[in-house]
Amino acid sequence: MKKQNSISRRMLVKSSVFGLLVASVPNIVYSKNILSVSEDNVTPHDRYPAIQLEVASEVVGVAHFNLDRLKELVNTRPELAKANWDWGFGDWESAIAAGSHVGRKDIVDYLISKGAVPTIFTYAMLGEYETVKTMIGAYPGIQKNFGPHGISLLQHAKTGLETEGVDKSKAQQLIDYLQSLGDADGRQYLNMEETDKAKYLGDYKYGDGPNAGVTIKLNLRKMLSLGRLGKSGGALLRIGENEFTYQGAPSVTVKFLVQNDRVLSLTINEPGLVLTATKI
Repeated sequence: MKKQNSISRRMLVKSSVFGLLVASVPNIVYSKNILSVSEDNVTPHDRYPAIQLEVASEVVGVAHFNLDRLKELVNTRPELAKANWDWGFGDWESAIAAGSHVGRKDIVDYLISKGAVPTIFTYAMLGEYETVKTMIGAYPGIQKNFGPHGISLLQHAKTGLETEGVDKSKAQQLIDYLQSLGDADGRQYLNMEETDKAKYLGDYKYGDGPNAGVTIKLNLRKMLSLGRLGKSGGALLRIGENEFTYQGAPSVTVKFLVQNDRVLSLTINEPGLVLTATKI
């Protein structure tokens, strides 16, 4: 019986018509034969036919820095060129957005060749002055929108200026144009002294489960970050006294309770949920 329920990867992709027949008329003789054919004993995963979450996560992750691994994943399944991932609190990032904000033109070019759709942030990194200006002209105010991780349009353009293969004169022209608008660099956050960051670092628990908590660390840029318990996460950007936003997410705040310069707890406030975690 188990053998009849396993579905061959080859048979799944061979014919969408047969697939429909199997789904709609499961008891006819040839549908049983189709189900019983399995060269590699492949069983669909729990989210089938949706792409597995770990696959989407890896595609977006490696799109920041590893073209060879990205090709291994996408060459056999070009649909993955459009993969997206939520890094936390709605910090959505696509594979092409990842390559864009780190200035990997080679990765961006490859993803576009496989079907990824460039955005205004992609064009900004590529130094495409006329394209970005036209898009802003069509939708005035779009220059104020954030990319993934709260990275501004102007910052994407500045990254492009340092990117190999980008026309430097066009990139500088775009930067000058965006700066002239006065609002293409996103929200400005409050500075923090390096010595003030140490008190926030550590683990915070909000329940008894082994994973019921968050960890505050310093990321590679020496900024405070919030992640799952024991893990790294997104940057905390200061917006007030002991108050932060996560990666620029407009609906999320993280506020620390501090007494006598000692942090006791943090409270995450997002739509539909207020979560307080005690520092341990």
